[in-house]
Amino acid sequence: MNNIQPTPWDSAVFGTDCFEITRPDAATLCKASEKTGHYTVKIDPLADKQLLHEYGFYYTDTLIEPVCTRENWLPQPDPSASADRDITLEELLPMCDHSFLHGRFHRDFNLAPMLADARYKQWLGQLHQAGNVFALRHSGELAGFIAADNGNLLLHTIAPSHRGRGLAKGLWTAVISDLFHAGVTTVRSSISAANMPVLNLYVSLGFRFEHPVDIYHKLTR
Repeated sequence: MNNIQPTPWDSAVFGTDCFEITRPDAATLCKASEKTGHYTVKIDPLADKQLLHEYGFYYTDTLIEPVCTRENWLPQPDPSASADRDITLEELLPMCDHSFLHGRFHRDFNLAPMLADARYKQWLGQLHQAGNVFALRHSGELAGFIAADNGNLLLHTIAPSHRGRGLAKGLWTAVISDLFHAGVTTVRSSISAANMPVLNLYVSLGFRFEHPVDIYHKLTR
């Protein structure tokens, strides 16, 4: 059905057919209950969720979109912070372990945490191959990464060794300043509404928030 789109990149990690439902009407949700696989629905937070619950879908996350223009940008420079693209994938991959616990894959009780980590590693590999990953450095030490494409901050984390030290504002400033300098006019990201540290980080840098969306999953066995 046109309302059920395969997501083969997810299937390759989770070991079952994976799909995204683009229109969660009764006929489509019924079809998802008949065919084995893992299903995702992204829906307006104010939309009626009754049908989703009736067909066994369960809530996993709410995503919000931080947005910042040059006019609203509040840089927080740190002279010890820098960003570059001179980094190997092998250096980056260990930082994905247990780093995205607010994400929908980790919060889905039907998915093993190890596989959720593998999903983010797969995505990071694709972004690195495309040359879209900034290594974040503090005093010359690898401190994290941000994957960015055309002003969209797609995946990011701070290395465990550098967390809790108040470094994120300066590190994000290094990357976002580079993007604005390159001609980007608006920087966007997508974060879990439950990820309060990152939400507060974006607030401190002048971002506003748009386009909330609730994420529902279903595993049909």
